[in-house]
Amino acid sequence: MGRCRLARLVILAVAARAVLGAVSPAAMAADGVGLWGRTDDKVVTYWGFGVMVFFVLLVIVLSLIQIRLEGRKERLRQELERLRPPAAE
Repeated sequence: MGRCRLARLVILAVAARAVLGAVSPAAMAADGVGLWGRTDDKVVTYWGFGVMVFFVLLVIVLSLIQIRLEGRKERLRQELERLRPPAAE
């Protein structure tokens, strides 16, 4: 790993730490009142469902992208084999 990449990684880690440090007081507010507002069971449940839906959709979208790229790779391979002259044995 080069020095430039290591320096970027350290800067990114420090920046992430600073952002999390600045946001944490709101997340640790008293009586469950944070950035969202009053947190009760309904909010937590909907947030959990939202996270599950996000990851399901993420897997579906990434799978569709992979299927499309695999088909493209296969078509390109077949085209190259068609254009390549047969090897003399």
